[in-house]
Amino acid sequence: MCRIGAIKSTEYIHPSLTLKLMRSQQKGHDNSGFAIVMQDLGGIFENYKNLPILSMACSDSGMKYAEDLLHKKGFTRTFQYNMEVFPDENLDINPMPHYVFEVFQYPKNYKDAAREEKENLLLDTRLELRKYLEENEEGFVYSFWEDVISLKEIGNPNDIGKYFNLWSEETNLKAKILTVQCRQNTNYDIVRYAAHPFFLQGYTTLTNGENTFYEKNKLAQEKTFKGYIGFESDSQCFLYTLHYIHKILKWPIKYYKHVLTPLPFEEINKRNDKNVLSKIKTSLSNWEINGPNTTIGVLPDGTMLNVADSKKLRPTVICKKDNMVIITSEICGVNEIMPERNIEEDIYTTERETVIIDNNLNIQRIPQ
Repeated sequence: MCRIGAIKSTEYIHPSLTLKLMRSQQKGHDNSGFAIVMQDLGGIFENYKNLPILSMACSDSGMKYAEDLLHKKGFTRTFQYNMEVFPDENLDINPMPHYVFEVFQYPKNYKDAAREEKENLLLDTRLELRKYLEENEEGFVYSFWEDVISLKEIGNPNDIGKYFNLWSEETNLKAKILTVQCRQNTNYDIVRYAAHPFFLQGYTTLTNGENTFYEKNKLAQEKTFKGYIGFESDSQCFLYTLHYIHKILKWPIKYYKHVLTPLPFEEINKRNDKNVLSKIKTSLSNWEINGPNTTIGVLPDGTMLNVADSKKLRPTVICKKDNMVIITSEICGVNEIMPERNIEEDIYTTERETVIIDNNLNIQRIPQ
């Protein structure tokens, strides 16, 4: 099983906390990698909230292509974070030559552009850059978005933390939302893009488990929106469904669960909202998932959510103390970094609910 975790805090926290969260779950590590997405940034990125940040791992020529492409499109670099690395031949890691975290000003002709135009520009730019890097095997671009940085690497999670000095709180990297995974999928090739968390236009998901309806999901999704690409993991389908129902269709988030694991018709027909639910079940049948899984999601406004499969075959626990909420695969992870919480308030998401955590850390359990 994958090991996943998410931390949501009202104060800025350091990514070392995610490594500690994952450390006690290390039986799930298979040295296939470590990945983290940080949102609502503090530290060195706190003053750039409304500017896009490019997160990329690449070769020399990949970096030059990215610089030329962004310059051609009118982007101006405002700040560059050079992540210090600590190579050691004893570390189990397969590093890239360059790790790029750069903040850009929008092109001048986008100064007064609508939000949707800016979002399309960022997405199109990332897709164009990804296409070149893939075709020429020059690297990987993980995100190009406001107030977000992403890092994915292959190797032992503990060693990756050492290589990037993420165990040390001296690094000025902080955020209020951190999502992390310490194991890739086991059904497909080990590539950086396959590592959760997956990110698209402010939406993030990471999943523990598998989706046996992957093929039909993929066939339906890849025709629906230009950003639904890659499919290096069956778990990417969870991200695209979340993005589709919430951003494209603009449905309330409670319907995410009804698309993933819809109720049987005999149950739907007994409900007051049967007309809505039956239409969802029939019209989006190819978006339904199957198999043992649990998914953590983050919306663009910072709202965090957790849903499980309809048989509850993969665990997650949600724990809260003071200014922090943690969602993770195993309780041992929370016990290490939040031992003094009231364990009677821990939540184990059921197969028939969506758990929502808002920006005030209020927890709402929405029954399906």
